[in-house]
Amino acid sequence: MRPLVATIDLNAVCHNYAVAKRCAPGREAFAVVKANAYGHGVREVVTALHDIADGFAVASLEEAAQVRAMHGQARILLLEGCFETVEVQLAQQLRLDIAVQNNQQLAAVLGAPEGQSLNIWLKLDSGMHRLGFDSTELRAAHQALRDSRHCNELNLMSHFACADERGHELTERQLECFLDVLDLDFNQRSLANSAAILTIPAAHMDWLRPGIMLYGATPFADLSVAELGLEPVMTLTAQLIAVRRVAKGESVGYGASWIASRDSVIGTVSCGYADGYPRHAPPGTEAVVNGQRVPLIGRVSMDMLTVDLTDLTAPAIGDSVELWGKQLPVDEVAQGAGTIGYELLTKVTARVPRRYLND
Repeated sequence: MRPLVATIDLNAVCHNYAVAKRCAPGREAFAVVKANAYGHGVREVVTALHDIADGFAVASLEEAAQVRAMHGQARILLLEGCFETVEVQLAQQLRLDIAVQNNQQLAAVLGAPEGQSLNIWLKLDSGMHRLGFDSTELRAAHQALRDSRHCNELNLMSHFACADERGHELTERQLECFLDVLDLDFNQRSLANSAAILTIPAAHMDWLRPGIMLYGATPFADLSVAELGLEPVMTLTAQLIAVRRVAKGESVGYGASWIASRDSVIGTVSCGYADGYPRHAPPGTEAVVNGQRVPLIGRVSMDMLTVDLTDLTAPAIGDSVELWGKQLPVDEVAQGAGTIGYELLTKVTARVPRRYLND
């Protein structure tokens, strides 16, 4: 078997969910498990949180159906809502909470046949300008739904654009916009994503929506996972599949873009961009070999990458290589590659086997 595995610590997922709950005592929390639980495996993550989570949040009806099959009673929030009346009927059958974020979705709900009433989350565009009603439209939608037989709970939600940039002025404006419509009668309110859960108590409201923090990555550029009390969840581990000596002046990899500045020992690692490792990771991006950090050299290939082992003692074929995880936070790798931990975690491909730890 090709030596590459993503080890998923489900105990860490539960720990990180508990951190979110401790940040806002008395509030409930939708564990965000969209995109196959950010690449970690939705079946396994939902199972681990089955008796802990107050609810789950997903992006599509397909994801919602998958979670409902594993948890018959949990609240499941469909974050983008329904796009056709027939989808509203499916949401009724699945007993979902659904977002309603424009007049087309509102009409689909109001035009649906008789059926299970829904918990509806009106989405306010408080300043991100991606989805949602403006304040005037939201007031009209509130009136239409308050009188509708299709509505069980009528709730309010919005989403921060810059909560990960502490002190950003837009965050305060968005919070004020959200508070300005609370003269309306809502059953439940939700505003806080991971960044707001961790640093903006005024945004906690009734329901939290922890996403990236569940998976042991930080939403902040200036606060590490350790500083936030979170535990890394995914450790991506490969092996050295070749070790060779390269003379000073020789090149390594496609394009001959890296040239040895000294006589060097080079390791070839069983992971590449077809596995989800970022092709654009520059030389110097770190990995861990036998507990020591080493730099990436040359271009990342489809199935392999290369590292400089010159400063290690007796590296050998079969030695373990951590691409990110317990010893090397995914956020450090992401920063080196000019991206974010969210992208690296969600892009680990299906050909990488997952191994689950759960005491």
